[in-house]
Amino acid sequence: MEYRPQVVTPGCKAVVVGTGRSGQAAARLLHSLGASVRIVNMNEESVPESFRKIIAECGFETAFGPHTAEQFAGADVVVPSPGVPMLKLASFIPDQAVVLAEVELAWSCIPHIPAIAVTGTNGKTTTVRLCDAMLRKAGKRVFLGGNIGTPLSEFVLEKQEADVLVLEVSSFQLQTCRQFRPTVGVLLNVTEDHLDYHEDMQEYIDAKLKLFANMEQGDMAVLGEEAQQLTASSNSAGLQRAEQHVFSDTGRFTEAPLKGLHNRLNMEAAYAATSRFGVTFENALDAVEDFSTAPHTLETVAQGRGVVFVNDSKATTVDSVRAALESFAEPVLLLAGGHYKGGDLASLNELLKKHVRAVGLYGDSRTVFEAAWNDVVDLEWHESMEDAARSLMSKAHDGDVMLLSPATSSFDQYANYKARGDDFRRIASLLSEQ
Repeated sequence: MEYRPQVVTPGCKAVVVGTGRSGQAAARLLHSLGASVRIVNMNEESVPESFRKIIAECGFETAFGPHTAEQFAGADVVVPSPGVPMLKLASFIPDQAVVLAEVELAWSCIPHIPAIAVTGTNGKTTTVRLCDAMLRKAGKRVFLGGNIGTPLSEFVLEKQEADVLVLEVSSFQLQTCRQFRPTVGVLLNVTEDHLDYHEDMQEYIDAKLKLFANMEQGDMAVLGEEAQQLTASSNSAGLQRAEQHVFSDTGRFTEAPLKGLHNRLNMEAAYAATSRFGVTFENALDAVEDFSTAPHTLETVAQGRGVVFVNDSKATTVDSVRAALESFAEPVLLLAGGHYKGGDLASLNELLKKHVRAVGLYGDSRTVFEAAWNDVVDLEWHESMEDAARSLMSKAHDGDVMLLSPATSSFDQYANYKARGDDFRRIASLLSEQ
């Protein structure tokens, strides 16, 4: 049985940065491959208790505190956390060390199971979930994971079986991939994002395009129209070798429960990717009919006092907010703010005038939002999301939608977008009943 190229050899020294779910899975997989593992983490107190037990049982080394060259000394392999910019690590990593993403570490250990890998600035999670649903309607066994939540290393460790791997991959993961080669690679779109993480926009684009770097004849690149224009100037040999499919809104998913142009494009991308594995259009339609949105993605969480409360906490970019606003015919009370990552907020001005009754800002990017929107829409800033939501509620009319669609990361006030969305759910419950 064919295996992918091996990077890790018994006795090699491996450093894993971060103790989130992917870091934990990578460390366990490295240990199972015979590597000597060192865990590096900024904050010792943030290490989950369950993983502390694994550290002790497996005899992992640990090094806590700000990153230093000493933490990486002697490393043959480094698996970085997707949440730590390589800009902050590169100077500490020995020249001889191989740096690779957790997803590639796991991929190298798997017999040749075909993979669909999906990336893009917006729509990744919805699209991989659609791929999963469509494949299952066609009777396929599917592993769904990657950036969506379940690390691919867990698939290896648990000796799972699948006909197709469906993986959400971020620019952070792709940046440290070297040999990763999906059978079908999907690039939905690329717009300004993560400029607080990547050195510049070109580095971000280059990371996304690594999805196709190792493709061969017989592989398939599925591209949105704007993504295809971006790749047209790329000198990626992998893209030239692969079959290219450019998707657009054909109108065939117009009646689907998922609303908005962005979701029709996600459905087109998923169908194009999965049709390679025998999914028929009837399978795709059946999957879409049964599909429900993921938590924190245009999720209705409460309704009361004439207002519908919608949690779109995963909307961390300007383009994702644009897609959200275009999904509603009703007047919107918009909650926005948090840690600004970049993007042209002023590009939303016409949509704000058309769709938004008022904006409630909160968090640490007040000046950026006010500079863009002060003269465009009724706008107020508050320290907390709850205060901003209460102020918006005082301006609500029957039939309004209160929409949390922040256009930012959550890290000024919340651990992640899920915690932010959960807090909005709590606030919505209170405001809808008062």
